[in-house]
Amino acid sequence: MRVFWQIGGVLVVSILIGLFLVTRSASPLVKYETRATSSAASAAIAAGSPTSTIPSETYRVMKVVDGDTLVIDMNGVGTTLRLIGLDTPETVDPRKPVQCFGKAASDKAKELLTGKRVSIEKDMSQGEVDKYGRLLAYIYLPDGRLFNRYMIAEGYGHEYTYRLPYKYQKEFKAAEARARSEKKGLWADSACATQSARTVSAASPSMTNVPSGSPASAKASSGNYDCSHNVYNCPSFKTQAEAQKVFDACGLPGQGGDSNDVHKLDSDKDGRVCESLP
Repeated sequence: MRVFWQIGGVLVVSILIGLFLVTRSASPLVKYETRATSSAASAAIAAGSPTSTIPSETYRVMKVVDGDTLVIDMNGVGTTLRLIGLDTPETVDPRKPVQCFGKAASDKAKELLTGKRVSIEKDMSQGEVDKYGRLLAYIYLPDGRLFNRYMIAEGYGHEYTYRLPYKYQKEFKAAEARARSEKKGLWADSACATQSARTVSAASPSMTNVPSGSPASAKASSGNYDCSHNVYNCPSFKTQAEAQKVFDACGLPGQGGDSNDVHKLDSDKDGRVCESLP
């Protein structure tokens, strides 16, 4: 009987030692896997991938209008999408000239989207459609990247808030800040060097296009800004103060800048323009 208990004791001690050794050897693996997962998540975010689950249903892109607008096939019907949180320079609006870096943004969108199948995500904080009847959405590329964010992160457009905050607002603003600091795309020093709007020259020749005698002409003449049509957008300025100066200059006398926001700089109508600029 004594021998039996001695053998049993040895077995119990052996099992406990074995479990201890297994636990110690597994811990570094668990820690490594955790670090690897965290690193992969960080890389995915940096590359423009979403932080939420990608919708499984996909739609064929029928047409890319410009950098922030496209048409997809939804059940056999062409549906126009306006991308949430992203604004790229104009290229197709007949009322406006082609804006700085607009063609580059449009070309990149066509490269990534034409003929592809994309997933869409809606955001009820922004409503279903905009005032033009376009479906408001985020779109995901076949490789999982969030296209809206990618365009901002690579300097093809800037973050855009229309009245209310949206789901990815914080991420998009951070992406723009990084693109600006790294001088990517339209934020590069030489990107808009040929356009006076980049520095808002105090002697802009485009003021000759402002109808003489108009209130906008009288108000803008002191700063020589073009207030006759949409010439500038937020990326045209280096600071919020510069954008605000143009906004205020183009306002009708005694009525403030929002009385003639021809450049659409005040998206949320609070009187303070281009709030993402430093």
